[in-house]
Amino acid sequence: MNLFSIILIIVFTVVQCRISIYLLRAASARVSGRRLLFARIGVYLFDIAAVLGYCCTWSDLMSRLALPNRPTMLYGAATTVYFLIGTVLLGVHEVVKKVKSSFAADMDPGRRRALETAGNFVMAAPVAAMGYGSFIQRTDFHVREIDLPVAGLAPDLENLKILQLSDIHLSAFLTESEFTRVVDAATGIRAHIAVITGDLISGRGDPLDACIRQLARVKADAGVFGCMGNHERYAAAEDYTEKASRQVGIEFLRSQSRQLRFGNSVLSLAGVDYQSRAGKKEYLRGAKSMIVPAACNVLLSHNPDVFPVAAEQGYNLLLAGHTHGGQVNVEILDQSINPARFVTPFIYGIYREGASTAFVTRGIGTIGIPTRLGAPPEICVLRLRKA
Repeated sequence: MNLFSIILIIVFTVVQCRISIYLLRAASARVSGRRLLFARIGVYLFDIAAVLGYCCTWSDLMSRLALPNRPTMLYGAATTVYFLIGTVLLGVHEVVKKVKSSFAADMDPGRRRALETAGNFVMAAPVAAMGYGSFIQRTDFHVREIDLPVAGLAPDLENLKILQLSDIHLSAFLTESEFTRVVDAATGIRAHIAVITGDLISGRGDPLDACIRQLARVKADAGVFGCMGNHERYAAAEDYTEKASRQVGIEFLRSQSRQLRFGNSVLSLAGVDYQSRAGKKEYLRGAKSMIVPAACNVLLSHNPDVFPVAAEQGYNLLLAGHTHGGQVNVEILDQSINPARFVTPFIYGIYREGASTAFVTRGIGTIGIPTRLGAPPEICVLRLRKA
């Protein structure tokens, strides 16, 4: 469990305790006897339901329990949205309450109304933001063209175009018809190589075959390749994904590499299965053997945390996803505030280390809650440039 998860658990626990206290006080003031007993039981059952709902956001745990993914995701998302909005509302309520009590003696009615109006506006803001992120930005699919500087790039690889799709998460939070729009946009791109950097689905029971069927429409001159994400592992679908994808012309590289020739130059494309943070001391074990001398060595890894190891091993370029660009990203004083900052320094964009370059995409889908805010989905067209 990472630091961000621990912080959220602490914050949500405090918030739920405060909400429960308010509910219990309200019940005691209004009813008595058996009705009060039933009200108290209802509050405690609500607390249990909230705890269980938040546990449903832990994809690894839910997959181990083999629970049906769609209702589990929806239950978890509803609970998380409740906690997020409840935290903001409770915080604003406490601040307004404190200000009003501090200035109660000399505050005129006009100022009191202004304070209450401002408090109501702040309370409404997270609801509006969540709605925008869920119904507008979540499906605001756009093609993003990015120049990637690669040290020592051979002349015949200059301007090579790589189409990257990642973190599709075809599930309760992304329908096949929505994903069809993504693939339609991708089919209009004349890329030399197409890569899929993991997380086709979110869990067991998600429409993996439908995702692969749509991805089969993606074409590129030198082929379509991929690597596995953590959710393929959670769903125990790695082997099936590899086999079903191969039948439609998509090759998932699982500690394998392929040499692709462009003119007189070779691009060696390697891929690894999801590299778990729990095993970070053994990141990219055996991957160094896939390095091809005198070639441009590109590694597909769902987890971008492997970048320092990939650079040390000699990879020229790493393509990754996993972070969703933070998924909910807020800019404050030129600093991005998002959940991914608590997990990895490689959140979104281009990174350089020595002679190596990494690119981390925001991907397509969502996890946890069906919302993107400040981190819109993207279909990436990466153009290699000599650094």
